Amino acid sequence: MDMLTGLLEGPQARGAFLLKSVLNPPWAMRIEDRAPLSVATMVRGSAWLLPDGGGDPVLIAPGDVAVVRGPDPYTVADAPGTPVQVTVGPDQRCSTPEGEDVTDSMALGVRTWGAAHQHAGSAVMLSGTYQAPSEIGRRLLGALPKILVRPAKAADATLIDLLASEISSEEPGQEVVLDRLLDLLLIGVLRAWPSAADSGAPAWFRAQSDPVVGPALRLLHESPAHGWTVEELAVRVGVSRASLARRFREVMGEPPVGYLTGWRLALAADMLREPDATVERVARRVGYGSAFALSAAFKRVRGVSPQAYRAGASGTGSDADLAPGPGGTVVLSPPAVRSRRGRVRRRAGHR
Repeated sequence: MDMLTGLLEGPQARGAFLLKSVLNPPWAMRIEDRAPLSVATMVRGSAWLLPDGGGDPVLIAPGDVAVVRGPDPYTVADAPGTPVQVTVGPDQRCSTPEGEDVTDSMALGVRTWGAAHQHAGSAVMLSGTYQAPSEIGRRLLGALPKILVRPAKAADATLIDLLASEISSEEPGQEVVLDRLLDLLLIGVLRAWPSAADSGAPAWFRAQSDPVVGPALRLLHESPAHGWTVEELAVRVGVSRASLARRFREVMGEPPVGYLTGWRLALAADMLREPDATVERVARRVGYGSAFALSAAFKRVRGVSPQAYRAGASGTGSDADLAPGPGGTVVLSPPAVRSRRGRVRRRAGHR
């Protein structure tokens, strides 16, 4: 199991909130839903993503796919200076600056919302929101930049067209279909992230393509409960023990056994959120001989016992224990250039 699999196998890949928004200029929406991760793409028209905290606005054009890491608010608008007209809250309710709830009055049908009177200048945006990250996903989410954008790709165009046609459908199993389409768009962006210049992708994500560390990571991820030693891992990878230990530390910044401990505890934290999980059962599943052994390791690394962790996280889907990720924006394209105004980013190839 690699990190993308770990991210997308969790509960956040199921029951995502998807919406088609139809917007007439001038328009601006402030997003305060505190979602851990959102994906947006334009079917028609363009949009500016404006992160809180003074980050550069980023333009997304039709076919571009943007990934926005929460939970901090941000604004989506037709232009950086357009005043906010609608705020989207934590429960996906929409309200005006005056406090009027327009969630229902602006509904246009199944998973469709926005301007009732459309014209040629209307923008059409598809968005998907992952509601609650698993603990495994939190490690990746904590490393993502605030905004990650991949310019339009031929493969994405097919997915976007399919998502646009499916998002308003109510066929049996529709939620599963939409979740998988959203996952595929997200995977496309994340797969391109480590190879981009100055991507800021973490070592454990980039290392998946390393000829020595990559296979070792896959073995650890696939069988975390196995009693791995550096010697056995080296034999399975086909290198010497010294070579594996040296290369692993160079790339990952820690030895293989240290990394395995962190991975096991991340898995354990995710499993502890399951209603019927016991500490004993979780311990066996992640490679600890007893509940006591897991509890000792969990408290040593995380500062709380498994029972206390579960009590604090149970049923909340909270982002309180999600370590803040890096700020800024990464655009997976040729180098960005600044506009004549000197403060907003555009990408080569956009008009």
